[in-house]
Amino acid sequence: MRRDAQAVILLLLGGGMIRLIVTGEYLNYVKPYAFWLVLPAGIILVVTAVVTAWMAWRDRGEPGADAHGHDQGRSKVAWLLLAPVVGMLLVAPDALGSYEAERTGTALGAEENRSTYPELPDDVDPVPLTLMDYAARAVFDDGITLEDRRIQLRGFILYDGDEPQLARMVVACCAADARPVKIGFEGDVPEGLEPDQWVEVVGVYTPREGRDEINGELVPYIEVESVTKIESPDNEYQ
Repeated sequence: MRRDAQAVILLLLGGGMIRLIVTGEYLNYVKPYAFWLVLPAGIILVVTAVVTAWMAWRDRGEPGADAHGHDQGRSKVAWLLLAPVVGMLLVAPDALGSYEAERTGTALGAEENRSTYPELPDDVDPVPLTLMDYAARAVFDDGITLEDRRIQLRGFILYDGDEPQLARMVVACCAADARPVKIGFEGDVPEGLEPDQWVEVVGVYTPREGRDEINGELVPYIEVESVTKIESPDNEYQ
């Protein structure tokens, strides 16, 4: 591939990575700590592109620079490598949502089965918990630390058949290993909840449990007191 083509591809790729950092869209693919990996990588690619472009410009002015026998057909085909790079710049995929969650088994089975969980703070009502924290306390601790407490959960809506559930994707490193945590609803659940709609749920623990049809793991429930539609957070993963 010609050096000028290499420079363009490196510039677009590095620029695309920097764009993801500036817009915050990198959180759709990796955990927040990856900021310090993606940004330097983008800068290095841009600097490399500038150096490569300068070398290509310099070589053009040297006698015999065109006598290297480059295969022009290959150079034209090499430009096709720009397609995925341009696609990344123009159409950045959203974070994973209900479509993936409905087709993936709950991550609850991967949670460490601890024998005890810390008590919830007495001066907070309702107590905000992550879906994984609520699910683990409900299943592995029999809801002991959740009893008689109002709980606040935030996630997106998915459907298990006709039944709405609350979910949020959990990632260990990046979107490639994302798995959902699912919470069922009990009580007076509003109608018309749309898949992928982000909501804040306030409710209390209920011993009711179900089974995930994908992997057979337990799905805890929450008795709903209120469901409020909210905007999706900047970081949609846990």
